[in-house]
Amino acid sequence: MSAERVGSRVTKQGTVLTEAEIQRLADEADAGYDLTKARRVGRPSLDGSRKHSPHISFRTPAELRVKAEQRAAKEGKTVSQLAREAFEEYLT
Repeated sequence: MSAERVGSRVTKQGTVLTEAEIQRLADEADAGYDLTKARRVGRPSLDGSRKHSPHISFRTPAELRVKAEQRAAKEGKTVSQLAREAFEEYLT
């Protein structure tokens, strides 16, 4: 670790923070953040809403995974898209 990083005055990107910047950031954190204005992290919802899309995960034999990857590539889709379509068709 370089001498500059001692005391945590340098960000991971290498930006050197002054005492004034550190104090400003601390004051901002102490005041609190309006999370309604925060940028949502992650993938967009599948239904277009701002809600989290549920996640389903299951294991398959390797040869089934290979077949799914081949079919998805042939159809210009992801394996997830292919699985969602198959799951929906099976359940409706």
